[in-house]
Amino acid sequence: MSARISITDTHAHLFWASFDADREEVIARARERGVERFVVVGTDVATSKAAFELCAGRAGFFPTAGIHPHDATASDAAARAEIRELCSRTECVAVGETGLDWFKEYSPRAEQLENFHWHAALARELDKPLVVHSRDAHVDTVEVLRSAGGVRGVMHCYSMGPDELAPYLELGFYISFSGMVTYPKNTANRAAAEQVPLDRIVFETDCPYLAPQKKRGTRNEPGNVRDVLEAVAGWRGLDVQELARVSSANAGRLFRLTE
Repeated sequence: MSARISITDTHAHLFWASFDADREEVIARARERGVERFVVVGTDVATSKAAFELCAGRAGFFPTAGIHPHDATASDAAARAEIRELCSRTECVAVGETGLDWFKEYSPRAEQLENFHWHAALARELDKPLVVHSRDAHVDTVEVLRSAGGVRGVMHCYSMGPDELAPYLELGFYISFSGMVTYPKNTANRAAAEQVPLDRIVFETDCPYLAPQKKRGTRNEPGNVRDVLEAVAGWRGLDVQELARVSSANAGRLFRLTE
């Protein structure tokens, strides 16, 4: 039997329909692998509400609310009022997922930027961390975060290399690694995982997306965050239980988790 460890999946979309048939079994499998805390991340008004509903009454489950850059065109006054109300609740541990995506550009860049600025201001106002999505938008992401002033948070599913780490670390952000870091061609991302300070590293699945290499092409589950953690521990020459303890403590500080 594998050693009992305590892991936090800092970014999961467990409300997606792909989990409807076996959600409880998925959660049970994750707990069997040592995942004890789950941050369930909203990406628009509907999924943010779903995240809160899923987390209600569940020990170790914590919701967030936000509007993803893909959905920035829907970030109107009515949507923002609902996101603000959700983020203001005591149980909400972060603002977002928000950010910039210059790779797919499902929403125009100007609207993504305005949406990102709004979320950053809300996070600062509420003193809650910002969950940041950044794809092919490093320079502009840093500019927005610097202009926000005093915003803390996490670079969700960090996909860049060590050369891009410095500004995020200087801003006090945590760096979250997903199954992507295990893909053979992602050598720069692996180097970043090997070099990021231990007091800033956290782990996630981004499930149902980005299953680690051994399970690539399948639906991702929170239990697979252990595979990512084990890979990084091996590269860094660390004990898996110790890296789980440190990264979970980091997640606790980042999101001010009470359990």
